[in-house]
Amino acid sequence: MKNNRRDFLKMTGLLGIGVAGSGIIGCARRASSNEPYQHTHRQVFNMSGYRAPQLDVVRVGIVGLGNRGTGTVRRLSSIEGVEIRGLCDVEPDRVKRSVDMIAHMDRHKPEVYTGDEDAWKRMCESPDIDLIAIATPWHLHTPQCVYSMENDKHAYVELPAATTVEECWELVETSERTRKHCVQMSSSCSGGMQAIVLNMVREGVFGDIIHAEGAYIHDLLLGFNFTKHMYHDMWRLRENIGRSGNLYPQHGFVPIIQMMDINYGDKMEYMSSVSSDDFHMAKTAERLAAEDDFWNEFVGRDYRGNLSTSIIRTNKGRTIMLQHDVSSPRPDVRFHLISGSEGIYKARPNRVAYSHHGWISDEDFRELAEKYNPEINDRFEEYTRQAEQVQRGGHSYFRTTHTDWRLIDCLRNGLPVDMDVYEAAASSVVTPLSVWSAANDAASVAVPDFTSGKWETNERGMDINFTRGGGNTRLV
Repeated sequence: MKNNRRDFLKMTGLLGIGVAGSGIIGCARRASSNEPYQHTHRQVFNMSGYRAPQLDVVRVGIVGLGNRGTGTVRRLSSIEGVEIRGLCDVEPDRVKRSVDMIAHMDRHKPEVYTGDEDAWKRMCESPDIDLIAIATPWHLHTPQCVYSMENDKHAYVELPAATTVEECWELVETSERTRKHCVQMSSSCSGGMQAIVLNMVREGVFGDIIHAEGAYIHDLLLGFNFTKHMYHDMWRLRENIGRSGNLYPQHGFVPIIQMMDINYGDKMEYMSSVSSDDFHMAKTAERLAAEDDFWNEFVGRDYRGNLSTSIIRTNKGRTIMLQHDVSSPRPDVRFHLISGSEGIYKARPNRVAYSHHGWISDEDFRELAEKYNPEINDRFEEYTRQAEQVQRGGHSYFRTTHTDWRLIDCLRNGLPVDMDVYEAAASSVVTPLSVWSAANDAASVAVPDFTSGKWETNERGMDINFTRGGGNTRLV
């Protein structure tokens, strides 16, 4: 990154953005420059804890039916109370594949939208849809979320929800103005071990939380990035060119946001990031191009470094470490660690310790996990057992995820969503800020407050035992 500073800020979307009363984009403490980049925002409606009108049936339109979108069709179509009303992709064969996939399920009668780049807009404009699920290339996520909300639809979007600071603000402002939810398809604390650990955190098992660590370390070098035609026009590989930072923080970070009550009693203050050089991607492009001319355009490009590391400090004086590496031969790491004044949890394998003497036994950990297993896990497992019984009766069933199921549960019961637009913005903004910091010798950069100061009084986020919702889920 040899661009001068102003050119670089233009490229990453930081220039000309600006937060009177809500957050400063630019160099904060320990920065190499104090040139401000600000965004003025006045909150018109607080989406934290917002209960959208209850939906008896959630009518869904899905845009982007490639690698991730096909899975989205499978998962959402299997949930009770969901009707797939629209399927959209620029490639007609992908639309047909998804239509055929759910043709045996009588309640799904989707309209087809394809043939041109704006077909998704026609689907968003349909009055017969309540929720748009978005699984398109990253640069389309914010425009499609915004257009969905402006057309009276909730948005459910693949990661990341936004790619620039300005887009993060656009999502927040649109959600507040339209009172429509914008929810990421993030790996969250909606179920499984992460829900158990969240329950432990909130019950004080680890004392005062001091530090957390999350990552997206996942070897995708040849499995995803350098695989022909897995992504339309090789868009995911192109995302790795021209910038170096944490391009995909959500899987490791969103559970931490919930465990640390970010936006609900604490907020991020500033962060610093550093990136290694690229040791794999350029060499891979050269090796593949020697055998196949298809790869020639990817030779000699400025690829992001293997490992990005970011350190974040919160208002309460706590710290967070986030890492990103999808090209080194390392085992998968996502949410990894939560450390408190009385104990620590570490994932893969799941372990707990209360002192420097070492980890508790496997048997003691199983007892601890059973004690703090929240009701939401039992509800989800009961739901999937019932669905599998239907499958054994001769009907096809696709297993869904905790995150999908919980969103539909909230929409059908008129409950606040577990991850609102402020979480989507807070996790997505890590990418442009990490790119800026790494390009400026790990300079500290202030993290915007997308809640406009409401983080101090917002009620705590999701209640994994349903007491906050105050009602029984309809799904089991």
